[in-house]
Amino acid sequence: MSLITLKSAREIRGMQKSGAVLAGMHLGLRKIIKPGISSWDIEKFALRYLAENNAKPEEKGFEGYEYATCVSINNEVCHGFPRKDVLLKDGDLVKVDTVVSVDGYMSDSCWAYAVGEVSDEVKNLMAVTKKALYLGIDQAVVGNRVGDIGHAIQTYVEDEQGYGDVREYVGHGIQPTMHESPDVPGYGKAGKGLRLRAGMTITIEPMVNVGDWRCDSSAPDGWTVTTEDGSLSCQYEHTLVITADGPKILTSQDPEFDAKYLLK
Repeated sequence: MSLITLKSAREIRGMQKSGAVLAGMHLGLRKIIKPGISSWDIEKFALRYLAENNAKPEEKGFEGYEYATCVSINNEVCHGFPRKDVLLKDGDLVKVDTVVSVDGYMSDSCWAYAVGEVSDEVKNLMAVTKKALYLGIDQAVVGNRVGDIGHAIQTYVEDEQGYGDVREYVGHGIQPTMHESPDVPGYGKAGKGLRLRAGMTITIEPMVNVGDWRCDSSAPDGWTVTTEDGSLSCQYEHTLVITADGPKILTSQDPEFDAKYLLK
């Protein structure tokens, strides 16, 4: 395991600034995501928004990935390419994931979007996945362990809701690079794993499938991951800092909803 750094107040402020830009990008996407646009339009909007806000798209060029965003639709779990020839249609479920930096400070967030009128199945999957994210965040307190986060998510997703809780892709530490230690799985055993300390910055990012949790990563493009059984998948992700006053979200899009999770 690589060294885990505890962030200074200056670093946390920098990440908070980066997170605000990323949250603003997601808020802007709410206005443009609708039936008839292409997933490439999402990429174009993101590039323009980040440039206007002096932010760098960190995914672009990472391990050969060519885009600023991952745009994953319906049964695509993660790492979907933005595509000019894929038009969003009424009822689709779209997940947009990206990492940005401002003045060298990073933030990472994925959000799910309903396209037009969606089915109750999509609405419920989105609600369950978002709640799972916040159940995980609530466990990110000083003295708890990484396993407490995953256990809270897995218990809710699988035991209570009967959905599949993806194992192959996990949250992680962040700053000064995109992926730092520790890994933060969306599944696990309570009381197990690394102990959480104030100043750690991590992402929590449950990926939830309507069907089985297993994924298929054999796509010809080498990146796009789908559900093995073809079922719908959803993801939400925040970057947060663990503090003596509880977990504080750095990529919040809703100051009212997230009031207790915001830095004073």
